[in-house]
Amino acid sequence: MSENQTAPVIPPTALSAAALDEQRKAEKAARMLEMYSNQSFKSTRTIQRMRLRLIAWVIRNKINSNLKRAFDLVVVCLAMPFVLPVIGLMAIAIKLDSPGPVFFRQERVGKWGKTFYCYKFRSMYVDAEARKAELMAENDADEVIFKMKNDPRVTRVGRLIRKASIDEIPQIFNVLKGEMSLVGPRPPVPYEVAQYQFDQMRRLDAVPGITGLQQVSGRSDLSFKRWVELDLQYISEQSLLKDVEILLKTVPAVLTGRGAY
Repeated sequence: MSENQTAPVIPPTALSAAALDEQRKAEKAARMLEMYSNQSFKSTRTIQRMRLRLIAWVIRNKINSNLKRAFDLVVVCLAMPFVLPVIGLMAIAIKLDSPGPVFFRQERVGKWGKTFYCYKFRSMYVDAEARKAELMAENDADEVIFKMKNDPRVTRVGRLIRKASIDEIPQIFNVLKGEMSLVGPRPPVPYEVAQYQFDQMRRLDAVPGITGLQQVSGRSDLSFKRWVELDLQYISEQSLLKDVEILLKTVPAVLTGRGAY
């Protein structure tokens, strides 16, 4: 081809049907965007309507948040007379089984990335964190979560209280402090959050909970991807009725011990 010749123009008919469809969609989106930017916000009525919707959304979320908090406090206060004797018995059992503190305190990540210390009954030997690195190759979970079905760091009492989820009971004090809720996504540790993909960060858009949709759907038997999907489903659907439903489902989930280790 000489310098004076131009490249042949490919007629529209030569384009694939898919390319033409994509082109039409892009042109339609551009026209809609132009109409929206030029007209929508020129109307005083439209502006007022948007303000009212935003105010209603904020008020609704605030009311739901306050109802959830009030529900948590009422349930915890009602359960406290039954929980305190269990805490006393567990303290004796843990002390007799292995040396170390009764409670285990670990930094966790809460709503919108705010960190706090999560309380649990100690179910492992005191050198558990130091031994974790040597066990990473035997991880039974996937992606960012570390779980072992036969973790050698777990004590004899620890295996029992983990199976029955009794080790989570001290987290009612996190609920009283407002750091956790009865129902919500499980609070991750900072090193897990550091490995999150962008969409997985949405797990932090809710107050973490002692139990949740993931806990009543298989717990540690679930893949991390499915875990995230269930947490995001809860966040999008959360309500007081949903919390009551999950709490009721938690009872048979704990009794069967499915996915707990």
